[in-house]
Amino acid sequence: MVETQVKFVVVGHHSRIDHALCLAMRLDAHLLIDYGNHGANWNHRRALEWAAEQTCRVVVLEDDALPVHGFAEKVTYWLVRFPDDMLSFYLGTGRPLQYQLEIATKLIAADRERGDHITMQRLVHAVCYSVPPALIPKVLLRWDSSKPADYAVGDACGGPVIYPCCSLVDHADGLPVEKHPDRQPRRERRRAWRLYG
Repeated sequence: MVETQVKFVVVGHHSRIDHALCLAMRLDAHLLIDYGNHGANWNHRRALEWAAEQTCRVVVLEDDALPVHGFAEKVTYWLVRFPDDMLSFYLGTGRPLQYQLEIATKLIAADRERGDHITMQRLVHAVCYSVPPALIPKVLLRWDSSKPADYAVGDACGGPVIYPCCSLVDHADGLPVEKHPDRQPRRERRRAWRLYG
């Protein structure tokens, strides 16, 4: 495998600072804590602004991401394999509801074809992802601060998103800290469809 440098940045809410600190220390990651309740959209933009200043690929993780064993090596494998594509390392159940049937159908098709990833036209989770460095300026330029963080990132990036069939992080699935515009409670189970074992 080609050697490549990868950096990590953890975006966290002040109410989850302990978990965010542990995650950042585990990955030797840059840490961005939202102390002012600005919201996930604001903090993810800060993460991508930081990523734009780096000379290598950057992976963004939320404070409730639960990386699998060997996470950094597995991430590097995918980034080397798809250097020019946006990648999401979490594919979750429950939310968003409108994408769950598409995810299930694509996972079944990938199994049938012995594939190890699926492609979707949108970033539907911001738990753990990576934007190609060449596209970060475009993402920042096209940023929509009114959207949820995952849609803001993915829609500004444009184009398809690669999802490994087996996620490299799970989701802690605690109580959300974000106040969602639809004001609907998040009661669905929000865990990875499949996880690298």
